[in-house]
Amino acid sequence: MFSLGIWELLIILVIVLLLFGRRLPEIGEGLGKGIRSFRKSLKEPDEIDVTPKEGQDKEKTKGDSS
Repeated sequence: MFSLGIWELLIILVIVLLLFGRRLPEIGEGLGKGIRSFRKSLKEPDEIDVTPKEGQDKEKTKGDSS
C-alpha cells in the first residue's frame, strides 16, 4: 500500500509553496468569500417565485378578453 512519510509531505509542501506562494493570500481570500457566501445562502429564506406558469397565464388572457 502506498503511504507518505513526513519527509515526502514536507517536500510536497515546499513544492506547493514555491508554485503558489505569491498567490496564496488571493486564493485564501477567494476561498473565504466563497464560504461566507455559501453560509449566507443557507441562512436566508428561499425567495418566493410569483411568476405565473404557462398554463395559468393563457387561462387569464382568455378570461380577460371576454
